[in-house]
Amino acid sequence: MIKSLYIRDYAVIESVTVNFERGLNIITGETGAGKSIIIDAMGLLLGERAAAEMVRNGAPKAIVEGIFDVTANSKVKSLFQEEQIESADELIIRREIAVKGNSRCFINDSPVSLATLRLFGDLLVDLHGQHEHQSLLRKETHIDFLDEFAGHEDKVLFYRNSFRQLQKTRKELADILKREEEVRQKRDFLEFQLKEIESIGPQPEEDSSVAQNLRILENSHKILELLQSALDSLYEGDINAYQVMNRAKADIGALAKFDNSLEQQLEEIQTSITLIKDVAVGLQSYQQHCESDPERLELLRNRLVSLNMLKKKYGGSLGAVIEYRNKILEDLGENASVDDAISNLKKEIARLQKECGSFASEISTARKSAADRSAKHIVKVLDELGIMHAVFEVKQQQTKTTADNADTIEHDNTLYAGTPKGFDEVEFFISTNTGESVKPLASVASGGEVSRIMLSLKSVLAKSEKLPLLVFDEIDTGVSGRIAQRLGAVLRDLAKSHQIIAITHLPQIAGLADSHFVVEKIARDGRTVSSIRPINQEERVREIAKLLSGENITDSSLKSAQELMIGTAQRN
Repeated sequence: MIKSLYIRDYAVIESVTVNFERGLNIITGETGAGKSIIIDAMGLLLGERAAAEMVRNGAPKAIVEGIFDVTANSKVKSLFQEEQIESADELIIRREIAVKGNSRCFINDSPVSLATLRLFGDLLVDLHGQHEHQSLLRKETHIDFLDEFAGHEDKVLFYRNSFRQLQKTRKELADILKREEEVRQKRDFLEFQLKEIESIGPQPEEDSSVAQNLRILENSHKILELLQSALDSLYEGDINAYQVMNRAKADIGALAKFDNSLEQQLEEIQTSITLIKDVAVGLQSYQQHCESDPERLELLRNRLVSLNMLKKKYGGSLGAVIEYRNKILEDLGENASVDDAISNLKKEIARLQKECGSFASEISTARKSAADRSAKHIVKVLDELGIMHAVFEVKQQQTKTTADNADTIEHDNTLYAGTPKGFDEVEFFISTNTGESVKPLASVASGGEVSRIMLSLKSVLAKSEKLPLLVFDEIDTGVSGRIAQRLGAVLRDLAKSHQIIAITHLPQIAGLADSHFVVEKIARDGRTVSSIRPINQEERVREIAKLLSGENITDSSLKSAQELMIGTAQRN
């Protein structure tokens, strides 16, 4: 239900806040006072088109904001998750229309697209009158109305779950077939690449090792020359560090005989002599293996060229090359098990197609029965609401197909085009004039008739909470007398299970209100301003009297208004 509606700088409204109540909320006011502007503003919250010329003169933008109680609306809670909007028990929708023509939408202070706004609006309000947001005028909603009447939500839910599983399995098969085809088309090329990589057989970090060995071999003459020079200086030359250090050791040893405090220096020089010899031995060993080898040099050069070629072609590093090789092996190896997977998925699809077909057929039969029953009741209520001699039909058909695609289901060895709601296409047809053939509802019903047809449908259906708020703008068009009383009674009954907001000019309907609001137009600072306010019981009597007799309220009209309201209270 809607808790409050805030409108600022929209058309002739400067700033108003309306706090609606449960049950039947009636809006009255003089012609041209701005009643429909209130409803138009509410339509903006549901995603209807915004016009920049509706921004109040002199204002930079118009703002419309509605606060809805969605505590018990599970579908709105699910939509919060789907749209990644923080869930709450209150849903705050704000629409801003700038004078420059751009429009912004917010849900719980999160910016959203107009399409997202419409998704939420479809779960909150059914607005009837000269508005786009009328569920009856959208053929795709007719099947939902019929299912509400049939009361087989569990059957539809079982079918929907099975249908979604069918679509999911179909996608899995499509993905694996696509992958198999891609691998098949690339197999020869992949096998060539694998052979090229494995013929070289790269090892992790091998390029660094080869580059280092190559650098040594390419500079072997210089390295040997430097080695020999170092050995001569340390150990092998006519005058070398090893000999010099030994002579120094002998001298220090002789000194230590006179002063034993030099023993420490003697030990340290011995350590240095040992270290020099160890280094020399290591260099001699390195020298023995460091020889010029033209053949190995050429092998290393060729190896490095091969490794660099692989890096350039397959990823820039040997690690990437090895990883790519493993990926090729994985892709080529998939075909070993993919045939079994494809076979199993095809069997599961066939099973799900038949399961969906069985569920869809059962639901279709239930819909046919519900269609016959609902049509009789709806025609009866339409007659009571002043649309006499109406003919109402629910047309239900299925589409057979030869295409075996993601939405195809099967029943009795026949393929049908399936949807998440079964294989039925449902549309309401009506004739409101004697002798006229039935036509699609949207093409023949005027604004007032749509409202009354909607009211008759809702009064016949199970009064579910799918759309807890119903708004009627022109429900009393062309209605008076006894019909008005019956219209009010149906509204009052429907208000027991729905929140209803209705604009009316009829006292018989206004007298039934749980909450009554008056729209007034006044002149302020040389400009026309519309406002809306709730009225108390005494004011209600005068407002209903005005509906009975016009601006000239008489004692008789006041008495009639009181009697009308008392009679209404007694009937309820």
